[in-house]
Amino acid sequence: MEISNKRNTKATLTFLLLTFALSGIFYYLIIDSGTMADGNQLYILGLMWCPGFAAIITTFILKRNLKKLGWEWGRTKYQLQSYFIPLLYTFVAYIIVWIFQFGSLSTVWFQEKANEFLGLEEINFVPAFVLVMLFIGIVGVINSALTAAGEEIGWRGFLVPELYKSQGFTKTSLISGFIWGIWHLPIVVFADYNSGTPILFSAICFMLLILSISFIYTWYRIKSGSLWTAVILHSSHNLFIQGLFTPITEDTGNTAFYIDEFGIILPLVTIGFAVYFWTKRKELKPGIEILSYSYS
Repeated sequence: MEISNKRNTKATLTFLLLTFALSGIFYYLIIDSGTMADGNQLYILGLMWCPGFAAIITTFILKRNLKKLGWEWGRTKYQLQSYFIPLLYTFVAYIIVWIFQFGSLSTVWFQEKANEFLGLEEINFVPAFVLVMLFIGIVGVINSALTAAGEEIGWRGFLVPELYKSQGFTKTSLISGFIWGIWHLPIVVFADYNSGTPILFSAICFMLLILSISFIYTWYRIKSGSLWTAVILHSSHNLFIQGLFTPITEDTGNTAFYIDEFGIILPLVTIGFAVYFWTKRKELKPGIEILSYSYS
């Protein structure tokens, strides 16, 4: 067991060194430009794929089989749940925002997007809502998955199973979530990956969010044996927050302090989800069984 733990530590450190070394290139490009939109958004695409490339390189260095990163699809019910869970916690968070008037719901947005996406002018709210939701929910999530996959091959394809072998569910969720959050902080603090609130406030809210949803991602990764649950969770999370709920929420004064990944409401909601999945940790196979990468 001691030899196995040393191997796990070596693998984890190799992966992390490669991830942050590769990411340093894109940190510099993004921070130097001041915005993630520069480079036709190729800088952010490159950054998001650094964990994935680091995982693949580490796998070759350690002479492991790439199949062990979790490419299997697994049971479809877990993939479907992975799609809808971010929609659920985001919906709950923004309902709170709208009810308490931390921000207000814009219905015009759907009509504007129906025109922008589909070329439909003078369309009523109800058909605009249905069409835009279908467009975003299908086309949008596929597009979002192309970038999310880069991160998830690294974080949940490699890092989470590696940690889980010796650390178990709770520690794996906390450690991987902390690393995941810290990896984002350079562009939160020194670029424009924030909502314009004070940097310390944005960073704290963001870290709380990342740590809490890490429990969800870890649970599905281990339960399903598939990294695709994490890819879908991540793409759905980004899509519904950044591409839907934040844009349809109008500023009522201090709205930035409450919405998006850098406001306080979403982390409070996802902490509740984290507690729920923590109570389900006994449904997962023990870490020692992950050594064989055998899932039912």
